[in-house]
Amino acid sequence: MPEADSATLASTGLLERDAQILDFEREWTRHVGAKEEAISSQFHLSSARYYQILNALIDTPAAVRYDPMLVSRLKRARESRRPEREKRTPNHSDEETTD
Repeated sequence: MPEADSATLASTGLLERDAQILDFEREWTRHVGAKEEAISSQFHLSSARYYQILNALIDTPAAVRYDPMLVSRLKRARESRRPEREKRTPNHSDEETTD
């Protein structure tokens, strides 16, 4: 999908910044330098905050309407990383609770 224009944003219900994030994700390899540097430079966000926003964004219907193939690819990538994250996260359900 081409970069966001006002008609596209209106038809999808997507905020301009959200469209810019999706556009960036689609084309980030074209940026010079590390992705984290490009994120900081373009969005003035830490990479952690950027990924929080991105992960919430790809779960919205507006993002799917804007670029369904990209959102699908990003969701698949997120799901493929889930088992590794779960290994690193302590399981609090095994802890005893005191009520």
